[in-house]
Amino acid sequence: MITLSLPSPSQPLLPPSSKTLNPSRQNIIPPSDSRKNPNIEPLKNSLIRQLDVGHLRHAISTLDLMTQQNAPPDLTTYSILLKSCIRFRNFQLGKLVHRKLIQSGLELDAVVLNTLISLYSKCGDTETARSIFEEMGSRRDLVSWSAIVSCYANNNMEWQAICTFLDMLELGFYPNEYCFTAMIRACSNAKYSWIGEIIYGSVLKTGYFEADICVGCELIEMFAKSSGDLGSAYKVFEKMPERNLVTWTLMITRFAQLGCARDAIDMFLDMELSGYAPDRFTYSSVLSACTELGLLALGKQLHSRVICFGLALDVCVGCSLVNMYAKCAADGLVDDSRKAFDKRPAHNVMSWTTIITAYVQSGECDKEAIELFCRMISGQIQPNQFSFSSVLKACGNLTDPCIGEQVYAFAVKLGLASVNCVGNSLISMYAKSGRMEDARKAFVILFEKNLVSYNAIVDGYAKNMKSEETFLLFNEIADTGIGINAFTFASLLSGAASIGAMGKGEQIHGRLLKEGYESNQCICNALISMYSRCSNIEAAFRVFDQMEDRNVISWTSMITGFAKHGFAARALEMFCKMLETGTKPNEITFVAVLSACSHVGMISKGWKHFNSMYEVHGIVPRMEHYACMVDLLGQS
Repeated sequence: MITLSLPSPSQPLLPPSSKTLNPSRQNIIPPSDSRKNPNIEPLKNSLIRQLDVGHLRHAISTLDLMTQQNAPPDLTTYSILLKSCIRFRNFQLGKLVHRKLIQSGLELDAVVLNTLISLYSKCGDTETARSIFEEMGSRRDLVSWSAIVSCYANNNMEWQAICTFLDMLELGFYPNEYCFTAMIRACSNAKYSWIGEIIYGSVLKTGYFEADICVGCELIEMFAKSSGDLGSAYKVFEKMPERNLVTWTLMITRFAQLGCARDAIDMFLDMELSGYAPDRFTYSSVLSACTELGLLALGKQLHSRVICFGLALDVCVGCSLVNMYAKCAADGLVDDSRKAFDKRPAHNVMSWTTIITAYVQSGECDKEAIELFCRMISGQIQPNQFSFSSVLKACGNLTDPCIGEQVYAFAVKLGLASVNCVGNSLISMYAKSGRMEDARKAFVILFEKNLVSYNAIVDGYAKNMKSEETFLLFNEIADTGIGINAFTFASLLSGAASIGAMGKGEQIHGRLLKEGYESNQCICNALISMYSRCSNIEAAFRVFDQMEDRNVISWTSMITGFAKHGFAARALEMFCKMLETGTKPNEITFVAVLSACSHVGMISKGWKHFNSMYEVHGIVPRMEHYACMVDLLGQS
């Protein structure tokens, strides 16, 4: 077991003043060589000007010219050039500068070596970064240790970061704010969060928490990412003596992402009252919170503001707007979502994928989603795994596996076929088309199966009346140790209902009670449907009666059950109670209500409910509603 004990300095170790850390570039290049060669100073100044405007290749040409004119660059010049390559994220040029540095024969000092560690860390070459660090030997300083700890933390090598941090402490180096920040980042997962809490105590004792805003931000991230502990994250936020826009946006984003959309909106309002102007990331997060809560009116106000501030054309904001209008639109219409998409002058894969997904999720625009996908690839935009996943779902909804197979062949060509979300969508597409053998093959060849993969194939078997395969797969899931979620149980209950196997359904009911799913809304809805379809309407009603949180599916399942079993009066009574609770009925609800009226010949009530569909609830009658009315009137 790791014992982590940090020495406590007598004085808080605060960062040195910015004057000593950030000398101007013009002053850090020693002028002594200019006496030897009159060209060296102008060339150096030219190189610095080129770096300031991001002309890295011109700067490297100047570097070569200095060598050719017998004015060889010194270590400081190389260091500035390397740092510029890192700043502009041009790592290939940074590696080229490193090669030229080796060819120069200069003896490298700690400053240059530390910069090289950062360069290779940023481009993901941890092995070269580690090799440089180890070869430094006695030249290692606190910056070197901080750079290598940061390298491991940023490249998903959390254990190496922690071990290196401990080695640093044993050698007598005391961490600075950069090292603490990297160490906290390494502990931003469930496995090492306990170490992160020890680090938290240390930064409070040493004064770095008050001195550096980045430390506080990283602590918020640690609590949010490691365990979803937004309470502790918010306590860190409240303790921070200084906050900036990044801090506020980070907290708003984590609230929005972890199911606390209302808190995200409240914090957004607090931020504005504190005098901070939101940026594109802030607006993107708060729009996502509006989407989660279905607050279309507030979302529209925010849309107006992003237009005023010139942020509507930003990719992140634009995607959030498209998603909001799609998910908050009444009756699944995507008109406003499409308008938000069309107003953008240019699109990337993110914006295309968002609008395609919006069309698929609307439930009635799958053909349009496929057309948009074709437009995207004809415009030379390369789809990502999420694009393929959405368009495969559209093909499944249309039960058109031929187009789906062409889409999948394109995913294979781009090397994305083995990605989980693509494979899972392929399984669902085949299952919805009734091609369970192909669905099974797609499942078998999937390299890494997750719970979604198992759920897709289980649900496919259940909906295709293959209950034996459904329950065999259930046992297979249990053997893998992946775990079972509410969707798995719902699919299993659907499989039991499809063959009227109430005994199997009751066994599953017992199992899910042990797993603690008795109050899960999705599970309860599936139980109501299962017991109803297995002719045990009273058991279905008991499940319904014990539910704490009911939605339109819960009410509709119960109304349908009563209607199909000849309890028309109870079905209509249940519909009235549903309306009293404020739950809005959908098309399927009215099919059940009109069927109940038809069963007992309630013509006047049937007309009343049929007319109320559009007049009261804004639902346009479909063929099945007219069929119920024809059946009702035919009995008169």
